[in-house]
Amino acid sequence: MTVIACPEPGCPGVIEDGYCTETGLAYPPPASGVASDGTAPGGPGGPEPINAIPATTNAIGGGGRPISPQAMPASAGPTRSSSRGVAGGSVRSRPSTPSGGRRRGLGAGIVQVPELPAPDPTARLLTSPSVPEHRRFCPRGHPVGRARGGRPGRTVGFCGECQAPFSFVPALRAGDTIGGYEIAGALAHGGQGWIYLARDRSVADDFWVVLKGLLDEGDPDARAAAIAERRFLATVDHPGIVKIFTFVEHGGTGYIVMEYVGGTSLRDLLKDRRAAAGRTDPLPAHLAISYILAVLPAFTYLHRAGLVFCDFKPDNVMLSRDTVKLIDLGAVRHLDQQGGAVYGTKGYQAPEVSETGPSLASDLYTVGRTLAALLLDFRGNTSTYRHSIPPAADHPALARYDSLYRFLVKATAVHPDDRFVSAEEMHDELEGVLREVGADVAGRPFRSTSRRFTGDAHPTGRAADGTPAGPPWVVLPVLLVDDSDPAAIALARLPAVNAEELEPLLTAAGIDGVEVRLRLIRAQVEAGRFGRARDLLDALESDDPWEWRAAYYRGMINLAEGDTAAARGFFDRVYAQAPGELAPKLALAHAAEADGDLASAERLYNVVSSTDDTFTSAAFGLARVRAAVGDRVGAVAAYRRVAPASAAYVDARAALVRLLGTTTVAGTPSRDDLAEAARVLETLDLDGIRRVELTRELLTAAVDLIEPGPLAPGDDITIAGRPLRGPDLRLGLEQVYRQAARLAGSEAERHRLVQEANRIRPWTLV
Repeated sequence: MTVIACPEPGCPGVIEDGYCTETGLAYPPPASGVASDGTAPGGPGGPEPINAIPATTNAIGGGGRPISPQAMPASAGPTRSSSRGVAGGSVRSRPSTPSGGRRRGLGAGIVQVPELPAPDPTARLLTSPSVPEHRRFCPRGHPVGRARGGRPGRTVGFCGECQAPFSFVPALRAGDTIGGYEIAGALAHGGQGWIYLARDRSVADDFWVVLKGLLDEGDPDARAAAIAERRFLATVDHPGIVKIFTFVEHGGTGYIVMEYVGGTSLRDLLKDRRAAAGRTDPLPAHLAISYILAVLPAFTYLHRAGLVFCDFKPDNVMLSRDTVKLIDLGAVRHLDQQGGAVYGTKGYQAPEVSETGPSLASDLYTVGRTLAALLLDFRGNTSTYRHSIPPAADHPALARYDSLYRFLVKATAVHPDDRFVSAEEMHDELEGVLREVGADVAGRPFRSTSRRFTGDAHPTGRAADGTPAGPPWVVLPVLLVDDSDPAAIALARLPAVNAEELEPLLTAAGIDGVEVRLRLIRAQVEAGRFGRARDLLDALESDDPWEWRAAYYRGMINLAEGDTAAARGFFDRVYAQAPGELAPKLALAHAAEADGDLASAERLYNVVSSTDDTFTSAAFGLARVRAAVGDRVGAVAAYRRVAPASAAYVDARAALVRLLGTTTVAGTPSRDDLAEAARVLETLDLDGIRRVELTRELLTAAVDLIEPGPLAPGDDITIAGRPLRGPDLRLGLEQVYRQAARLAGSEAERHRLVQEANRIRPWTLV
């Protein structure tokens, strides 16, 4: 069998049954008029969103309530295709590249997500189908069927405003057959009519489908137009989206026939949790993120096809065993569609939709709002916080996971250009957040590879003597070139030249663009030519105020110049725009440490090193700041995070010996500390002068602790083979000094060490 690799750059997946095993996207992609950079054509304008009529199983068109259709101008589409974000920073779009490191299944291979049982389809049938009066509206959106004078509202009649007929009684009953589909009963009532469960006996007696009635059954022309308009839904083909099979007519009403998805909607899952707890019971962060992460490939598929979902919310996501699927396509529109009703739900719909119509940005807004609804005890989501996220301090999940809070703030920004630019980008960042949350839940790290930054740039973040290892760029991750940029290949082939030679070299090569300009800036920063770097940064931000990578370089410059407060501000902007990345957190931790804010540095170092243990400089930084505030136990735990396979392991163990066995700002060692330090020293694979120096430090500290000191001598502890007694330790030190003298690099140093050996040796009667 021939294995077909996914054609997307950097994707490790293969094509199976027409879909990539990593991203879930169909290949070849559907024809859609998507631009070469992966963005879709412009979106239409639209009416103001209003409260939705909740939809349930497989509702299509029932998610939100439209206001009267009106002609809507086609907009120019997204204002940017390359980058977009909040003022002072942005996240670079990679529209043609799927998220790196994606894995199949719920939880992305990071956390465990329990499988949900698939209920008997007939168990969901309504025994007495009815529509609550507060949800009764005519096809034009006017309230109808309301109680008056003590009499219940009519279920069948005509609207007093527009004379449109209405009926809230199911037109189909169990046993009716339509186009070969045998009706089993009604499942729910949505914004466009009743939703029915049916059998397709031409396939099998237990092959279930869902029928959804269309509006305008009283107008044959409107009905025909509605069916023709929605025919494109049958071409939507993605494993994460309910499949539309066909359209049928019966008794003057048109019906959409679609796949039955057995399971539980996210809305029902929240209702069940609330019922069991007797109060609002949001989902744990790792579960909520996993469910949203699983639906984002479906949004990628729709957006590449030039479609927007429009009315995403917990009602429209079905959980079935270990899969997640979008079940409501009734509000799906072409981005360039003009006129027609726009569906949306108050509390989920983006604020600009009423003026500019739906867009990719407004779709991603609904994803962010849905994640918030799953995570939070979200009171005020349709009033006080209709277009904002509540304070993090008010919600445990947001208070615990700052990255998650920042993700929600970006996803639901009021201005479209301040949100994520694509579903792929949103997936990347959310998966990064899940790694952080998953590491906290599982108590172990989850390593990953970023497409925006290199990994840890320095194993310890400090030189061997504990002083800074050099300028900031020595210890900070390096920004990677966007591999979708036309100049990426040319930049990769450039020879190594200094900052002065690079600009004429690039000019001679005839390449230009954002990546080229960033390469020039990086060269100037690394050469210490900060004035020239700032000029280039000013020009770049003038052309593109959303380019967040400029803020990263500005932070490096300010950190090098000692303006730690300004550096923190710039790195914080980067963190806000890439909340799932570890590099901005590490940079911010270094800046906070340099600024003297050890509490903030400790928190950030802890997040980075616990999420990905290959960032060993974060573990060293965590140990430094904990030791600085006297937290010896915490500092020891930080050094122990460095894995044995790491290149920094020996350095971490040596630092652990010093911390445990010597007096530092973290405190004075106990007998147990000395014993542990001696044990660690014995296991260390050190050669030559490093072992000699570390042994000398430990023996010297031990002598100081018992002659006289807080510790009593004894034979229960040995250091370098010497019991914890003054004369024995001094003999050990004498031997170590003589070993160091033999390894000395100069005659003067050799004489000094011999003199120290003579001085330290204990008095004898010889």
